[in-house]
Amino acid sequence: MSFPLLNQLILDIRPDAPAGFDNYLPGPNVEALAAVIEHATGLTREPVLYLWGEAGTGKTHLLRAWCSATGALQLAPLPEPPVALIAVDAVENLSGEDQIRLFSLINAARDGDGRVLVTGSLPPGQLAESALRPDLATRLAHGLVFRLHALSDADKRTALVVRAKARGLSLPNEVLGYLLTHCRRDLPHLLTLVDLLDTYSLSRKRAASLPLLKELLQRSQSS
Repeated sequence: MSFPLLNQLILDIRPDAPAGFDNYLPGPNVEALAAVIEHATGLTREPVLYLWGEAGTGKTHLLRAWCSATGALQLAPLPEPPVALIAVDAVENLSGEDQIRLFSLINAARDGDGRVLVTGSLPPGQLAESALRPDLATRLAHGLVFRLHALSDADKRTALVVRAKARGLSLPNEVLGYLLTHCRRDLPHLLTLVDLLDTYSLSRKRAASLPLLKELLQRSQSS
């Protein structure tokens, strides 16, 4: 009997639920989550909101939730103003031309009723030293700026349990402990492993267990 390869398993993963404010686990980011919700609903006078933090802290999730709540689109390349609602993920990756457009879009939002949500890996001042035009970094710094912090292990454990229950999967404590101590620790990767373990468990007709997880991880390294 042949076993499916890991890349085949990845294709079998059911799509994640759309990013929303209700399925974002805030952990230490409660204040930032509240700010994004207020910004999305127009309760904040400040038109510009900038979220920054390391990979896996939920910047993209919150940006997509904001887009869903406001009807905003992520457009590439960025349009010329005026645009009422605009979202930019990973601002440090923008081309020089798009940085100029974003600067203009922010100015237009301040002159009118627009709102702009931007994410990045570093605070505006540090991005100005390497990846961003200084004038754009200044505009971002003058808005609402929130750092997103990584979840604690307890928060990650909660997220993994919730993800598993949503898929009808029971995760033993030893599996949770192994995921948190022996695997890459950013939450998106850990959630993907839960999805893969669920699919692999179904394909092998075996309950989720530490031996099954190790078997899956070994196959992923050899595929």
